[in-house]
Amino acid sequence: MSTIPNAALYAQRRARLAARLGPDAVAIVPTAPEHLRNRDSEFLFRFDSYFHYLSGFGEPSAWLVITSAGHTTLFCNPKDLEREIWDGIRLGPEAAPAALGVDAAFPVTELEQRLPRLLENKATVWYPFATHAGLEGRIDGWLKAVRARVRYGALCPEAQRDLCSILDEMRLIKDAHEQTVMRRAAQISAGAHVRAMQLSARMLRQGADVREYHLDAELLHEFRRHGSQYPAYGSIVAAGANACVLHYRADNAPIRDGELVLIDAGCELDGYASDITRTFPANGKFTAPQRALYELVLAAQDAAIEATRAGARFTEPHEATVRVLSQGLLDLGLLDHHKVGTVDDVIASRAYFRYYMHRTGHWLGMDVHDCGSYVEPSELGRISKRKDPLSGEVIQDRPSRILQAGMCLTIEPGLYVRPAEDVPREFWNIGIRIEDDAFVTADGCELITRDVPVNADEIEALMRP
Repeated sequence: MSTIPNAALYAQRRARLAARLGPDAVAIVPTAPEHLRNRDSEFLFRFDSYFHYLSGFGEPSAWLVITSAGHTTLFCNPKDLEREIWDGIRLGPEAAPAALGVDAAFPVTELEQRLPRLLENKATVWYPFATHAGLEGRIDGWLKAVRARVRYGALCPEAQRDLCSILDEMRLIKDAHEQTVMRRAAQISAGAHVRAMQLSARMLRQGADVREYHLDAELLHEFRRHGSQYPAYGSIVAAGANACVLHYRADNAPIRDGELVLIDAGCELDGYASDITRTFPANGKFTAPQRALYELVLAAQDAAIEATRAGARFTEPHEATVRVLSQGLLDLGLLDHHKVGTVDDVIASRAYFRYYMHRTGHWLGMDVHDCGSYVEPSELGRISKRKDPLSGEVIQDRPSRILQAGMCLTIEPGLYVRPAEDVPREFWNIGIRIEDDAFVTADGCELITRDVPVNADEIEALMRP
């Protein structure tokens, strides 16, 4: 049995984790469970991100046990010819040490028997809190078995700690391998967006009945055609007024000539997500009101990109976005300066929230909303209080995360204009979001999703016959 690709990389990650566990500690990491879709049909299995980050192993029913001394034990499904005929070839515990670089491997059927002995005489047990239903109870059972042996001189761990606190920090900075995979995922997703844009315009020119699911199908085809395993999340393909629903899912609504289409979609490749949003005219030509709002959102994104660099706070791109959008809403008459005041007043009162109600970005990696604290760890003790001007809620703020080179985040401003008496009619039912994925660098950021254009003129050129 040959080793899995990058087995040495996963071994290095396990070693880094072991060094952070503290003396006489053990970490327990399960993969994700399998889930029934309905009756006896299962959802496509997707491994747990923490588990895969440390092992590269993609089979279900597997566990890793890592000690602070650097010893790794894998529990996995045993070889079983009958089950392998139905479900596929299993690696098996006999081949796992050579293939994965672990120190020992056993059938998962021996998990209950062996775990208490692996916990015995350890001071601390680490596991991911609140991520696997029932895990805490199973660990309690194993610890109970250890306590049953104290009369024979066994020591039971006295501390339980959240393994996420270590792994989140490790995963927050993407290494060279991760960045390579994510660039490729971004490239595949960008190509899918390009094809969806072109299909929309082409079908309308042909007089065809175009539906949101036609564009969704184009995305899925392009993802799989280039080797992506599946979408990183449920694709949003929202035509017309549907674009004002933030988490709308691709459905059967018609795509009409003269309306905008918002697509928020990205593939997952080898365990890593991409996340792109583009908004474009269904027929390939922006109307004047559509272009005015679009260029405002793009200007806000430009400001956020300029604010994204090592040493900046995570909140700075959002603050830059809000200032540009707030001024633009005043300039376009979507906010009445006689009622809401200056741009500083708009920001202070959050009057912009009516049209822009989400943050400008999030961490990206193995999960589309990836792990990692948004609070600066070195400043946890600094707390300030403020009263939210819209809800009246008292909010405790801690200093935002300081960006470092190698972090990956999305940059995604938007505007969503619903019909109302005080809203100019030409802007009704226009929803726009522009989202790119960025690696933080020492002097700025690297956008990895610009193989699909964002400039309005370039989008129109792309969609012409």
